[in-house]
Amino acid sequence: MRIQNNDIIIRNAEEGDCTQLAAWWNDGNVMAHAGFPLGLNTTAEEIKKQIAKDTDETKRRLIIEYQGQSIGEMSYYNVGNHVAEIGIKICESSFQEKGLGRIALSMLICELFNRGYVKIILDTNKKNTRAQHVYEKLGFHSVRIREDSWKNQLGELQSAIDYELTPDDFIDFSKERN
Repeated sequence: MRIQNNDIIIRNAEEGDCTQLAAWWNDGNVMAHAGFPLGLNTTAEEIKKQIAKDTDETKRRLIIEYQGQSIGEMSYYNVGNHVAEIGIKICESSFQEKGLGRIALSMLICELFNRGYVKIILDTNKKNTRAQHVYEKLGFHSVRIREDSWKNQLGELQSAIDYELTPDDFIDFSKERN
């Protein structure tokens, strides 16, 4: 996959991205919202093995570039029945809260709907109100709150919100200037 909108490119993660992905995944500040405040303690070699298994039909890890710089990552998983589960992280803090995530999500969602998916799902930590705001602006609807449903690395109970989106509810921000 390679999608471009002005200065934003979303592309398949490649072997050359593994060192950057390992740096992000091992950074507790980047990974805290996903339940890993101590990072994942993984290696570029382990990530390389994971990426080698990616296919368009099953799952794909993606890199978000802005003005030629890798700033974050996305992923999608085919969960069956024309449903995709997605995830996103703008990992470089200097590029957060600039609307880039909303545009990148719109780009990916458009592509997935064009590929025949009929529903997009995701979940987020209940504490991650910034992400909830973005998802709801895009038209996602909360379908369930799972209170105290999992523990982070520190053993602290966490709650999650499950969201879903259909083409009829999608609000596309990919035409915004970036």
